Amino acid sequence: MIIVDTAIAKRLAEDKPIRVAMIGAGYSARHICSQIINSFPAIHLVAISNRTLQAAKTVYEIAGVKDPVQVTRPGDLDTVIKKRGHAVTDDPNVIFQCGQIDAVIETTGEVEFGAWCAFESIKAGKHTIVLNCEMDATVGPLLKHFADKQGVIYSNTDGDEPGVASNLARYVKTIGLEVVGAGNLKGFYDVHRTPDTQRDFAEKNNQKPHMMTSFVDGTKLSMELTVLANGLGFGVGKRGMYGVACEDVRTCLQHFPADAFQPGKGIVDFLLGASPYTGAFVVGYTEQPLKKEYLQYLKMGDGPNYVFYTPFHLPQLDIPITVARAVLLGDATVAPKGKPYCDAAAIAKKDLKVGDVLDGIGGFTAYTLIDNFETCRQENLLPMGVAQGCKLVKNVAIDTPIRYDDVEIPKGRLIDSLRKEMIEIFFKK
Repeated sequence: MIIVDTAIAKRLAEDKPIRVAMIGAGYSARHICSQIINSFPAIHLVAISNRTLQAAKTVYEIAGVKDPVQVTRPGDLDTVIKKRGHAVTDDPNVIFQCGQIDAVIETTGEVEFGAWCAFESIKAGKHTIVLNCEMDATVGPLLKHFADKQGVIYSNTDGDEPGVASNLARYVKTIGLEVVGAGNLKGFYDVHRTPDTQRDFAEKNNQKPHMMTSFVDGTKLSMELTVLANGLGFGVGKRGMYGVACEDVRTCLQHFPADAFQPGKGIVDFLLGASPYTGAFVVGYTEQPLKKEYLQYLKMGDGPNYVFYTPFHLPQLDIPITVARAVLLGDATVAPKGKPYCDAAAIAKKDLKVGDVLDGIGGFTAYTLIDNFETCRQENLLPMGVAQGCKLVKNVAIDTPIRYDDVEIPKGRLIDSLRKEMIEIFFKK
């Protein structure tokens, strides 16, 4: 943050704002737009693309921008940018084809469309920031591979748990400890929750029932930690993780199996019900005698494993920092290290019968468990990111993994071709 704020201040002093466009106009987009417009003068949010134009206009209006200009061509957007104005469009290609835009923020929350947006943004030579853990967990390593070839940054965000944990892991590594574990703090977890059980809570908080379901049934958790695992090069100790329950993050180590955290073999995991109830944690390891003595003196424990944590996460407020890191410093907050290390597998939420159609993330038919990618490949497990719309050709019992052999995949989807290409690039050389 110290380096980033200095770089932001320099850009502001030069009156050369970072030019950013955003795709999507939902809950996250509203907060991101307001944060940029009202708190980040070094970033110019030049355009918002959304299938419903009024929603894009409303996002700007909530942030205090009146009468954004509707554009249909890249040239028209160029004119708006030169005037330091703001534009809306229902065609994301207008953004991708505009040479003045430095970065694109993808906020769609959809796997298929989000993957297309990220892919097109990267092809167009834009730094690409994705809030979309669901898509990132499914094909993020391939998108990072493409981004490297294009010479642009592909990154998930500061503020969300994978970014918070990744930043903390970099700090722990920098002070000389080996990072052997990292993960989320989780307040509630029930894999059998559905949009019906979460509807009242969602409506009270101006959210969608499916999204709220994905938060509590473990899907969002598994996908976030798949993103983190792929960024750190970590696996999991077992399918679904240990997920230990404890009262305080500082005492979590005593609740894990004795051999859970080992040097040379990092894992991601989560804590259930641990104070401070939100944020991320990292487990650092050292056997260096003087360092152990010092850490004990400062009440970090006896070692050789030590818990570090960040007690908050503020995704929509922090995302402009991710943009600045990418554009000004060429630095990704959290991005795949190379091959995929973990995967987010679809598990039957109820007894499924032949002919049933999977309704995807946060639905009635499946929840998600993280596992090591090689295990998922060997067992032919269906990733949750491709599950929506798949039709059952075999019965699958409740709490049983759904396999590719159990379903008929819809034809012609980009996400399936990207998954195939990712496997070929990283595992069939």
